[in-house]
Amino acid sequence: MLYREAGQFKETYAADSAIFPILQDRIGVALIVLVAFVVIPLVASPYLFSAILIPCLILALAALGLNLLTGYAGQLSLGAAAFMAVGAFMSYNFALRVPHIPLLLTFVGGGLSAAAVGILFGLPSLRIRGFYLAVATLAAQFFILWCLTKVGWFTNDNPSGVITAQAIVIAGYTFDSPQEKYLLVLSIVTVMAVAAKNMVRGNVGRQWMAIRDMDVAAEVIGIRPMRSKLLAFAISSFYCGVAGALFAYAYLGTVEPEAYSLDLSFRILFMIIIGGIGTVMGAFLGSAFIVMIPIALSTFVEFLDGTLHLGVPSSVSSNLELMVFGALIIFFLIVEPYGLARIWQITKEKLRLWPFPH
Repeated sequence: MLYREAGQFKETYAADSAIFPILQDRIGVALIVLVAFVVIPLVASPYLFSAILIPCLILALAALGLNLLTGYAGQLSLGAAAFMAVGAFMSYNFALRVPHIPLLLTFVGGGLSAAAVGILFGLPSLRIRGFYLAVATLAAQFFILWCLTKVGWFTNDNPSGVITAQAIVIAGYTFDSPQEKYLLVLSIVTVMAVAAKNMVRGNVGRQWMAIRDMDVAAEVIGIRPMRSKLLAFAISSFYCGVAGALFAYAYLGTVEPEAYSLDLSFRILFMIIIGGIGTVMGAFLGSAFIVMIPIALSTFVEFLDGTLHLGVPSSVSSNLELMVFGALIIFFLIVEPYGLARIWQITKEKLRLWPFPH
């Protein structure tokens, strides 16, 4: 009753294949966009922008890039953070070495550089798959960070390895405050998410899913595995590269290799597993889970400590947070292995039949 499609007739093929064919979906997305662009900038605090919303959006963009590669194309990768690092460092170098280049073009240049590196490290996918491909991309994680650390050109021969990112100036306007940086990140992520949604619904997305399900059968029906796999690596790395540039400029304020460690790669992988592999929504749900749950657990422990006066040492409380966080991840994977996006899909199916039994 709440989510039924009765009476919503589609008279054209374009209307039936729209990105949001159901009226309730269009209303829901419009409300989310309205809240994100209008309400949150008016009511959120600087801490909320800097510590939660901006990193959540940036990591969702990186998770979306990895989801295009792993969830849709079926190519397991453990080097997402390395491609983010390529995007960050190349954006910095474009802004440093190309006079008067617009900052948005430096982000695009960082993404294209990450795409080129992604194609290079995606070449093993033409011969290996599964665990062995994951190991190959893991090698990319270590090799890329080693290059960024040892080759002085990337850091402009900075001995510390930590570089202050250039100011965010677009069309003469400087994005200084957390609110302005949030709106910039939100705009870029929204555009790229809509582009990804359209991509996976089109011919490219269908080719990726065919390769994922059975690459031999896909090749028999005329899909070229080499072109499809390398395209998946390129687009995935482009998304991660742009996310890495935003991570450096809008969140950290610095460009440093240590920020793009193997731990970040695993966090991004956990995001798509928890959020839902093979869904655009899953990248955002997983990112919100990974970013917000540790903060919520920390706040809860501090509340208990302040209320009950347990006097729990900080080392114990931090380990307790990690244990509870890991237990929650395991719980969600047991309850719904297809992620939070699948839970939302099941909820929609129940709302279509409510109040009748499912």
